[in-house]
Amino acid sequence: MKGLGCKDCSHPRLVDHKPAYYNRRMLTMHDFERSFGFMLYEAARLYGKRFDQKARAFGLSRAQCRVLFRLAVNEGTNQARLAELLELEPISIARMVDRMEQAGWVERRPDPADKRARLLYLTTKAKPIFERIVALGAETRGEALTGISQADRDRMIDLLTQVRRNLSERGAAEAEHDKTGAHT
Repeated sequence: MKGLGCKDCSHPRLVDHKPAYYNRRMLTMHDFERSFGFMLYEAARLYGKRFDQKARAFGLSRAQCRVLFRLAVNEGTNQARLAELLELEPISIARMVDRMEQAGWVERRPDPADKRARLLYLTTKAKPIFERIVALGAETRGEALTGISQADRDRMIDLLTQVRRNLSERGAAEAEHDKTGAHT
């Protein structure tokens, strides 16, 4: 059912009997091509898509690449921590690590501090694959940054680092507030 709003568009349109807080005027007034969130999302999406295309040529998935990269940087971590680092459910990581272990890329070793836990390590077979992932990342980055000066690249990294810091600090502060404030 088409929604009808007031003629002057000061009230929300109804779409499927619910208020729609957008209208054509809002969509034409907002320049999504200059919106930080939209552009960041689109750039990340296209960057990931291009990386996937390159990785698939070598029989790798982005998920495998992410796991191998995180393990290379955090060797000796357990599956729970790896899931946390990748922001995935532990069961998803368990299945992926199982497949990577079967392929000979990952090795599980006993945790000396916890007899029930196993720590994850890359095998020598995975090292050249990891090096290829790093090279694919560099190729993709090179394509993405074509025509951007080194000074602008450095500035962009500085700015994105600040954005990450802002959001991380705010998220941590809100989580702390939720813990302490919600229970007082």
